[in-house]
Amino acid sequence: MKHSIINNEMNMRIVTLEEHISFPEMTQKIPKEALGGFGQSERMQQLIPKLDDITGERLQSMDDNGISTQVLSVDSSGANLLSQADAPAFASQYNDLIAQRIAGFEQRFTAFAHLPMTAPLAAADELERVVKEYNFRGAMIRGLTQGMFLDQPQFAPVFEKAEKLGVPIYLHPGLPPKGIADIYYSGLPNHSGMAEALACYGWGWHAETALHVLRLLYSGVFDRYPKLKLIIGHMGEMLPMMMVRSERAFKPGNGGANQRTLTDTFHQQVHITTSGFFTQPPLKIALETFGVDNIMFSVDYPFSTNEMGIAFLNGIELPDEQVRQIAHSNADKLLNLKL
Repeated sequence: MKHSIINNEMNMRIVTLEEHISFPEMTQKIPKEALGGFGQSERMQQLIPKLDDITGERLQSMDDNGISTQVLSVDSSGANLLSQADAPAFASQYNDLIAQRIAGFEQRFTAFAHLPMTAPLAAADELERVVKEYNFRGAMIRGLTQGMFLDQPQFAPVFEKAEKLGVPIYLHPGLPPKGIADIYYSGLPNHSGMAEALACYGWGWHAETALHVLRLLYSGVFDRYPKLKLIIGHMGEMLPMMMVRSERAFKPGNGGANQRTLTDTFHQQVHITTSGFFTQPPLKIALETFGVDNIMFSVDYPFSTNEMGIAFLNGIELPDEQVRQIAHSNADKLLNLKL
């Protein structure tokens, strides 16, 4: 069963959750050495105006493709690259700017909080501030913080606050630590430093995020915060394909602190989006492992196009009600999007 969504023939809301922004006035405050050369590729340079835009070309593209609402999030050039002293003010300013720029367009745009993860207590406070003041829908955390995974004890305040507020955390890939980049993604022909495509969007990002989620499971974080909801993108960051094998490896009592099976934990607490994945075979694996209740449509704009996303959505061969779940109702429920 194929659907024609782009012309709204199904009268369907479409919500996308992993749609990125980057404001040059904020990016220029980040030391170049912290970026490690990220963002200097020709492709990234071309995207700077698109990342800075919200209510111009972005909104027009949403209208052209029948997208009702985007949930915005700051790209990799953010507070996670700044010191404990500098990150809190930077993150607060970024969130204030986002709120200002979507004012009057609240039906079309909302956001995930940008958090100063190098200062976890401040990050928890900032999450509470923007959820209550601006009605942001959770937080996006980008990869490792100063080389540390989120299973480390100092990040507990962020999980506690998210659980208390009833908002999800979107765990997105981030820039690899220098040591990892030097060993895994450097020393290649035609690249004087880190090979960005290999380290980030072509492979490394996704493998690292999958590892991150498995560490949260293995260290017992999901059991300590049983009401916490985690979102990951890119059709589950390779986890659906590995689910059965990982399920056997991470059984309770096999050395980890997890009290529940991987499958039970993921079904209860982990949601995935389709961002940047626009073919049907990965979706079928995700449906068979995570299930339709845990899958939400996303595009990964502007790194992917809305046209690509809608063509994919039109090609999903599921009953209309399940397509609606993926297109909007799962997101509406998880993010408490009021219509």
